[in-house]
Amino acid sequence: MNESPQGRRPRSQASCPPTQPGFLKNGEISITFPMLMRLRLVLWILTQGMGSCALRFRQSCGNTSMVTHFCLPQLLPLLKHTTSYLHEVFEFYEEILTCRYPYSCFKTVFIDEAYVEVAAYASMSIFSTNLLHSAMIIDETPLTRRCLAQSLAQQFFGCFISRMSWSDEWVLKGISGYIYGLWMKKTFGVNEYRHWIKEELDKIVAYELKTGGVLLHPIFGGGKEKDNPAPHPHFSIKHPHTLSWEYYTMFQCKAHLVMRLIENRISMEFMLQVFNKLLSLASTASSQKFQSHMWSQMLVSTSGFLKSISNVSGKDIQPLIKQWVDQSGVVKFYGSFAFNRKRNVLELEIKQDYTSPGTQKYVGPLKVTVQELDGSFNHTLQIEENSLKHDIPCHSKSRRNKKKKIPLMNGEEVDMDLSAMDADSPLLWIRIDPDMAVLRKVDSEQADFMWQYQLRYERDVVAQQEAISALERFPTPASRLALTDVLEQEQCFYRVRMAACFCLAKIANSMVSTWTGPPAMKSLFTRMFCCKTCPNIVKTNNFMSFQSYFLQKTMPVAMALLRDVHNLCPKEVLTFILDLIKYNDNRKNKFSDNYYRAEMIDALANSVTPAVSVNNEVRTLDNLNPDVRLILEEITRFLNMEKLLPSYRHTITVSCLRAIRVLQKNGHVPSDPSLFKSYAEYGHFVDIRIAALEAVVDYTKVDRSYEELQWLLTMVQNDPVPYVRHKILNMLTKNPPFTKSMESPLCNEALVDQLWKLMNSGTSHDWRLRCGAVDLYFTLFGLSRPSCLPLPELGLVLNLKEKKAVLNPTIIPEAIAGNQEAAVNPSSHTQLVGFQNPEDDHLAKEASCNMSAHQQGVKRKADTPLGSPLEPGQILEKNEDSSKVKLKIRFSSSQDEEEIDMDTVHDSQAFISHHLNMLERPSTPGLSKYRPANSRSALIPQHSAGCDGTPTTKPQWNMELPRKGTGIHVSVSHLEGKEQPPLEMSVHAAAAAPLSAFGKEPASSKHSEHHHHHHHEHKKKKKKHKHKHKHKRRRDGRERGRGPLAFPSPGAARSPSLSD
Repeated sequence: MNESPQGRRPRSQASCPPTQPGFLKNGEISITFPMLMRLRLVLWILTQGMGSCALRFRQSCGNTSMVTHFCLPQLLPLLKHTTSYLHEVFEFYEEILTCRYPYSCFKTVFIDEAYVEVAAYASMSIFSTNLLHSAMIIDETPLTRRCLAQSLAQQFFGCFISRMSWSDEWVLKGISGYIYGLWMKKTFGVNEYRHWIKEELDKIVAYELKTGGVLLHPIFGGGKEKDNPAPHPHFSIKHPHTLSWEYYTMFQCKAHLVMRLIENRISMEFMLQVFNKLLSLASTASSQKFQSHMWSQMLVSTSGFLKSISNVSGKDIQPLIKQWVDQSGVVKFYGSFAFNRKRNVLELEIKQDYTSPGTQKYVGPLKVTVQELDGSFNHTLQIEENSLKHDIPCHSKSRRNKKKKIPLMNGEEVDMDLSAMDADSPLLWIRIDPDMAVLRKVDSEQADFMWQYQLRYERDVVAQQEAISALERFPTPASRLALTDVLEQEQCFYRVRMAACFCLAKIANSMVSTWTGPPAMKSLFTRMFCCKTCPNIVKTNNFMSFQSYFLQKTMPVAMALLRDVHNLCPKEVLTFILDLIKYNDNRKNKFSDNYYRAEMIDALANSVTPAVSVNNEVRTLDNLNPDVRLILEEITRFLNMEKLLPSYRHTITVSCLRAIRVLQKNGHVPSDPSLFKSYAEYGHFVDIRIAALEAVVDYTKVDRSYEELQWLLTMVQNDPVPYVRHKILNMLTKNPPFTKSMESPLCNEALVDQLWKLMNSGTSHDWRLRCGAVDLYFTLFGLSRPSCLPLPELGLVLNLKEKKAVLNPTIIPEAIAGNQEAAVNPSSHTQLVGFQNPEDDHLAKEASCNMSAHQQGVKRKADTPLGSPLEPGQILEKNEDSSKVKLKIRFSSSQDEEEIDMDTVHDSQAFISHHLNMLERPSTPGLSKYRPANSRSALIPQHSAGCDGTPTTKPQWNMELPRKGTGIHVSVSHLEGKEQPPLEMSVHAAAAAPLSAFGKEPASSKHSEHHHHHHHEHKKKKKKHKHKHKHKRRRDGRERGRGPLAFPSPGAARSPSLSD
C-alpha cells in the first residue's frame, strides 16, 4: 500500500532494508508499523485478497500527531493531491474546540470495495478508493473534502468520546455533524452552508411526513413507552442493528439539525464551551491508567450532555429537548396574510397541521421577516394555538411615484421597479421562519409579484430557492423575466442559478402557446459560452470559473426538457445540443471535461419523447426516427470511446446506460435487459454496475419480469461486493416492481418465501442487508398477510399466551362475508405451533401447565372473546366409517343435543359458518354472542422448545383435557376425504389442578333465565339448519364442561407459507 506522510512539523525519516520482515521500500520512503496495527492491516489485506507486496508502511515517533495515508498501488499521486487539504481541517477543529486532536496519530486508509464511503475508528478512518481524484477533477473535489472533514469530526465525538447507551447516539452524531457544518461554513461560505441546511431540512421533513417520524432519544422500559412511542411499525428502534439504513441516515441528519437548534437557543459561544468541557474531561480520564472510575468521563449520555449545557449557559433547554428529541415528527405551517390599509397593519394567519402522520404540534416562538418599502423588519410571534392570527404593524407607508432606494436585510440599498406591486400596500415579501429555527415545512401564500421581488432582491439563498419553487405555479411573462434576470446575474449563488434553469423550462412548457422568441435559455447560453461570429459553435472549454462551469453544464440539460405544442422536444434545441457535443474542445483546458460530456448525454436523454407507433410496428434500426437515430449514434460513439479512453469514474458510461434505458422506456428501441445485465456483472467499476442495476430494476417494474426479479435477488445473495448488494435492495425498495396495494403477477408464494428466508437467515451476517430485506418485504407486502398466499387450513388455533382456543384469524373475515371458499392448505403465514407427538412429554407438560394455571385463576366473563373454545357439551365424534364425521353439540342448560353430519357440509366455508353459529349460542349463563374482531388481534401461540413443525404420519390427533376426574376426548379427521396426514396432539393436565373456569354457576336464577333465553334462540336457529340436523331434548343433569379445542395447521412457521 502506498503511503503519504503528513505531519504538523517536518519529521526525520529513516530507511530500512527492504528484505526485513514487515518493511518494504518505495524509493526514499521506508516505514515500520506497530505490531497491533500491523495485525489489523494484515487482516485487512486478507479480506481484500491482496498480497503483502502491495503495502508500504510508515511509523511515526515523537509526541506530535502525525497523519499517515494508505492507498492501493499506483494511486499515490491521487492520494497526495486528495489529502493535501487535510491539515487545514485539523487546524480548524482544534481552533474552534480549543483542544488538540486527542490521539497521537491519524491514519487514512483508502480501500477498494469499501462497505461505506467513510468509516471512522479510533485514530483511523477507512475511505473508499473512489474518493481519490487528481487536480483536473472539479466535481469530486468538494465531495471528497467533505468526507475527510466528516471523518475527522467523528474522531473527536464518536471515537474518542463514545456514547453511554444506544439511546444517547444522537448526541455524538449531532455534535460531529454540527462542527462539520461549521467547517463547511468556513470553507465553502455561508451560502453553501445554508443551502446544505435547507437540503437536510427538506430531506428529514419529507421522510418524517412519509414514514411517521424519527425518534432521537427512545426510552425503553419503565412504562414510558406511551409517552415516547416508536414511530415505525415494521422495524424496531431499540437496537442499532434493527434500524432501516434510510432511517439511520435520517437519524443522523435530524441529530445535527437539533444540535443547531440548541445553538440558536444558547449561542455558539456557549455551545463550543460545552464541547470543550466534554473533551477536557475525557482527555483527563484517558490519562488515568489506574483510576478506572474516571473512565466514565469518556462516555457521554443525554442527561450528562444536558447537565453540561445547563452548567455552562445557565439556560434551561428542557422544552426544546422534549419537543425535538423526546418526540418524533416535524411541524407543518400554512401562512396567509391580508393588509389592512386603514390601520396600516399586516394581518397574518398561521395554521398548523399536527394530525397528519409524522407531524407534531409546535408551541413556542416563531420568527417572521417582513420586507417593506422602508426596510426589512423581524417580528417574533408566540405560537400557542392551532390557528394563530396576529396583527403586525407596518413601519412604512405606501408611496406612489416616489423614487427612493429600498434598504435590504444586509444593509444594501437597491432600486426596484414597483409598478407590479399593490399601490396601497408597502409590503414587498414575507418570510416565515427565515433562520430555519424549527424543523418545519412552510406553505406560504403570496402574490406572484412578491415571489418575483423575493427572487430578485433577497440576498438569502434559502429565500431565493423558496421563490423559485413557488414561481413554478405562476407561468407568466413576469416570472420568465425574473428567472432570466437571475440567470444573468454573475453575483448570484450558482446553485440558485442552476435551480432557475429547470424552473424556467417548466414555465416555458406551461406557456408554450404564448411563448415568443427563441427557446428558453438558448440565447443566454449563446451569449455566454458560444462564439460571437458563429453562435452554434461553443467556445474552447475554460473551466477556471467554477460558477460558469456548473451553469454551462446545467443549462443544456434544462433546455432539453422543453416541449412544443405537440409535446416534442423542439428540433432547434436537439440540434443545438448535438452541436455542443460536436464542437466540444478541451485541449487548452487544465480541467477534465468528463462531467460536462456526461451532462450532454443526459441532455440528449431528456430530449427523448415517447414514440408514436403505427399499426404496432416493431422498432428496428431501419425505421428509427431520424432524431432518435442521431441520439443513438452519439451514445454508441461515446460508449466505444470509453473503451479506449475511459473517463474518471466512468461517468460517461453511466450516462450512456441511463440514456439507453430512456430510449427503451419510450419505445424507440426494443426493451431488453441483456445489455444492462452484462454491465452489472462483477468486475466492472461500481458506478457502472449501479447504473446498470438501476436499469434492470426499472425494467423489472415496467415489464413485470419475474426472471429479472429473481436475477436481482440472486445477486443480492451472491454478489461479492456488500455495497452493491445493499444498493440493489435499496433500489428495489424505492422503485418496487409492485406494492401491497396493487395486484401483480410477480406476487407469488415463492417470492414471499424467498424474501422471508432472506431477511431471517440469508442476511444474518450483515445487519444493513438484513434491514434492507425487511424494508423491501414491507414495501411489497406490508404488515398484513400477503394476498398471494393461500388461506390457512380450516380450524382453531390454540393460544397458549391467553390460554384459549381461537378461530384462525386469517379466515374469519372471509367466513363472515362468505365471499370465497376457504382453501385447505398446510401452508400458513401465521406462526402456529404444532405439537409433534404425544410422546413429547416436555411439550405436553408445558402446555398442560399453561392450561392448568389458566384454569385455576380465570373466571367466566360476560363478554367472551372472539373464537372462544367449543361450547360445553360439544363433542366431535368419528364413526366407524372413517370418512364420516359427526359433530355433537350438547347444551348443558337446555339439555339439547345437536348432531351434524359432516357429509352434508361440502365446503369448508359452510362448516365455518355453521361453527360460528354454534359459538353464538350462549349455552352457559352470561356467555355473550360471537363478536367479530380484527383478524390481526387474534394472538398466535408462543414458540415452545422442540416445536419444529414437522408433521407426523399418524391418521389423527387428539387433545384430552381431564376435568375433575372426567375427560372430554376430541378426535377429528380431515374433511372432504383428504388423505393429508394430520398431526396428533395430546395435552395432559395435572390431575390435582382445579378447573374453576369449568365449574358450576352458583346462581340458580341465572340458570333458569338462561334456559328460557336459550330455548328462544334455539327455535330461531332451527329454521336455519335444515340439512340432516337432529334435535333432541334431554335432561340428564350432566355437569357442564369446557375444553379448548385447537386445529392448527400441520406445520410450524419458519416462513410465511411453509411451502418448503
